Amino acid sequence: MGTLYVVGTPIGNLEDITLRALRILGQVGLVAAEDTRAAHKLLSHYDIKTPLTSYWKHNKLAKLEYILRALEHQDVALISKAGMPGISDPGYELIKAAVENGFAVVPIPGPSALISALVVSGLPTDSFLYLGFLPRKRGKRIRLLSSLAGETRTIVAFEAPHRLPDALEDIKETLGERSLAVTRELTKLHEEVVRGTTSQVIDHFQSGPPRGEVTLVIDGAEEASWEPDKVENALRRLRREGFSGTEAVKEVAKMGGRPRAEVYRIWLSMEDE
Repeated sequence: MGTLYVVGTPIGNLEDITLRALRILGQVGLVAAEDTRAAHKLLSHYDIKTPLTSYWKHNKLAKLEYILRALEHQDVALISKAGMPGISDPGYELIKAAVENGFAVVPIPGPSALISALVVSGLPTDSFLYLGFLPRKRGKRIRLLSSLAGETRTIVAFEAPHRLPDALEDIKETLGERSLAVTRELTKLHEEVVRGTTSQVIDHFQSGPPRGEVTLVIDGAEEASWEPDKVENALRRLRREGFSGTEAVKEVAKMGGRPRAEVYRIWLSMEDE
């Protein structure tokens, strides 16, 4: 029985690949690649002639059995378009299937846009929360971000460049002014790291969305979010001070690090009193 090697490949600069990865890519009987064009460029650069097969989100189910059959008599290397396979790409399904079918799965560590962005952000790295790609639809994105208002860990997410300006506005609306970093095209010719407050980063991209791969790193909340009892007490105080429901909910959600919808539900429960 063959072994499935999960091989990290460069996220931009072709020099960012290990000697072990090159050896494995040259020795296996088949390379399953998320993007065969990117894979062909890499393999050609290092004069590796191992056969390629595509394995991406639109054919992953059809190709799964083919690759599992190949593993019955040869080793296979799984590579993503860039970075470590299995991180926000279809590699997870193949890895899971290989494990379930009794094949050995061996990691060949390599570059990661997630870790690279985190360590150059200037934000805390001791504990972080990875979100994958932010939801495309604004409503879902707002709900996700609102649920993280009290999250104290650093938050890391991928975003499509054309959606970045809208995502930054949603971050400001739900999380307020945070320190954050937008990393773009890491290890490539036009690499860029933009650091600042939410408003400062929004201003930087005012002229339009950037090009290339984007990773967002967002500072966590300063302290844990308020418990419901504290939220209710704060709402009562603001109501006594003459705040309207809208004003009170907005203020407490911001101060307490709670989603606005949750604070609004507590406000509605108080109106019956």
